[in-house]
Amino acid sequence: MFLQNAWYVAAWETEIGDTPFARTILNEPVVLYRSADGIIALEDRCCHRALPLSMGKVVDNHLQCGYHGLEFDGTGACVKVPGQSKIPPGAQVRSYPVIQRWGWVWIWPGDPAMADESLLPNWNWLDDPAWKTIPGRDGTPMPVEANYMLISDNLFDITHLTYVHASSIGNQSIVEFPVKTERFDRGVKMTRIVPDRPAAPFYQKAGGFKGNVDRWLITTSELPGYIVNDAGTVEVGAGITPGEVNEAVGVEMKVMNLPTPETETSTHYFYAHARHFKVGDPEWDEIYRTQFTAVFEEDQVILNAQQASMSRNPDADGIDVNVDAPNNQIRKLLDDLIAAEQAETSGEHRSA
Repeated sequence: MFLQNAWYVAAWETEIGDTPFARTILNEPVVLYRSADGIIALEDRCCHRALPLSMGKVVDNHLQCGYHGLEFDGTGACVKVPGQSKIPPGAQVRSYPVIQRWGWVWIWPGDPAMADESLLPNWNWLDDPAWKTIPGRDGTPMPVEANYMLISDNLFDITHLTYVHASSIGNQSIVEFPVKTERFDRGVKMTRIVPDRPAAPFYQKAGGFKGNVDRWLITTSELPGYIVNDAGTVEVGAGITPGEVNEAVGVEMKVMNLPTPETETSTHYFYAHARHFKVGDPEWDEIYRTQFTAVFEEDQVILNAQQASMSRNPDADGIDVNVDAPNNQIRKLLDDLIAAEQAETSGEHRSA
């Protein structure tokens, strides 16, 4: 069950070319294509004989069905039926509100009248030349055979860095310090400060530190799943200043995580890295393209195995531990939003 009235990333802009592009989002087949007015998203099903419209082609800014040639405009209205001048009543497919921002195509699967641009995350650093952003997987999502909330759990339970990513961004000192959890109307923030400890391998390479460091790991989620990991490492005593790290004393990066549900047990995992150090260094661009792909693929193995186990035995008992507090807050908040949305929809149906 998913929150419908929200923005989800449907694709990287670079994924949408001259031909129709198919992707399943929240269990719904969607087709995206480019027109003179920008990127269009429609239901991937012709209203005539149900052939996926993604099997057709783009003709004069319209999407032409590959079966009988019906053409649809950006609103989903059928505007041409070969061999007849009159368009049949009800010749319409669903269209979705779309926004292009930061290289992503965002789609609103819920009520179009409620589409609210202000609900997009405010990630101002992506427009700041002091930060360098590298798209994950060269601008394609990572396929994950797991429910998208398992990705949220993974990103908030950073103690897993010690065990899953020990050779790169993890080390033993992470588990020595507690987390602080803050809850907001549509989000949760988790902060963990790790003072005066050895740098993790990646940060040691990036910052060339001579001794111990102060480190922070801050994860913020705005629902339904705009998750940012802010990670910084600085010289001991230099100050914890997220977003303002001076390269002379340390390094900082932000990882934007955007898991979009495909089905209940599969996810399109979009992500990108923004760094506040060595911004003009192509060697570090390549490190983020390659080494961090390996880090995410380590998580992919874990997530796929989790879901497979859960699917085999969905009624198995489980437990929570202290580090699950942020995850549990997010899940409760999301459940409440979904319940409120369903209640409102049910009330509208009854009044109609």
